[in-house]
Amino acid sequence: MSNIYESAANSLGLFSSPCLTKVELRVMCKGISDRDTLSKPDPCVVLKMQSHGQWLEVDRTEVIRSCINPTFSKVFTVDFYFEEVQRLRYELYHISSNHNGLKEADFLGAMECTLGQIVSQRKLSKCLLKQGNTVGKAAIMVTAEELSGNDDYVELSFSARKLDDKDFFSKSDPFLEIFRTNDDSTQQLVHRTETVMNNLNPIWKTFKVSLNSLCSGDHDRQLKCAVWDWDSNGKHDFIGEYQATFKEMRMAMDGRQVQWECINPKYKIKKKNYKNSGIVILNQCKIIKMHSFLDYIMGGCQIQFTVAIDFTASNGDPRNSCSLHYIHPYQPNEYLKALVAVGRSARTTTVAHG
Repeated sequence: MSNIYESAANSLGLFSSPCLTKVELRVMCKGISDRDTLSKPDPCVVLKMQSHGQWLEVDRTEVIRSCINPTFSKVFTVDFYFEEVQRLRYELYHISSNHNGLKEADFLGAMECTLGQIVSQRKLSKCLLKQGNTVGKAAIMVTAEELSGNDDYVELSFSARKLDDKDFFSKSDPFLEIFRTNDDSTQQLVHRTETVMNNLNPIWKTFKVSLNSLCSGDHDRQLKCAVWDWDSNGKHDFIGEYQATFKEMRMAMDGRQVQWECINPKYKIKKKNYKNSGIVILNQCKIIKMHSFLDYIMGGCQIQFTVAIDFTASNGDPRNSCSLHYIHPYQPNEYLKALVAVGRSARTTTVAHG
């Protein structure tokens, strides 16, 4: 009987499954030309993957207003197959505030590569090609990072109070950025919140980020959090920053709030009575466990396995070796191989249709 199991496994490719790895791709651009003397572009990058000769959209970044050197907070998560050539195309568009569709957007350039090139180099930089494949001044850099087995997500909810007012005729328009400190001491943007207009006590929307993106699974890894006052010209005013770790953030899991003083280093040096530029509050930290299929099986989950086989005459006489239903005296047919491989540990109910 063991030979039947081995035959079934080989038939279904259980011992030769493709090398699949999930990869996170982050994008930034540099040197995007101003649209005119009065305004800067509102860039957005669209990721496409080639399938059967056609480019299909996978996902797109957020739109960053008035920025010629955007670092997008959106992370693309794709499956990497080592034995396949996966062709990618990054398209850069200017999408004005009046609409978010691509039909009326201005095409600024594109870059084509393979996923294997990005993974092997970890950081891939290329010039963007304009219409007619002419090389433009703008460049795009894509960074790849393999997901390290921990697929859990964390849900965070931030707010702030008594932030510094950076505007003369109104209140600050604050947004929060979270950066991860990498092993080489570089800073990696993890998330950028939305902007809360005209408010020194903002409550930002709850967001979800993978634990791998946030801290690479290291709960003691340093995180830099910065608060900015948004300006329409793209020259945002710095309000303050603070250092944190996910270990500290986890203290908000039991309903408690975690607070940090938002510090502007320049003010701290210049002003004698300076305390802080506001308080940032983590109101909620929730870990979302992403269970695999094996987690359910190893946890005792029982599956009802039902099989239906159509025994129509068109399949041929089961006594004929050309029939899929042929009953061989020494080896299982394709149906039996699949049934044994999939339903070995399941409780099977067989229904025959004739």
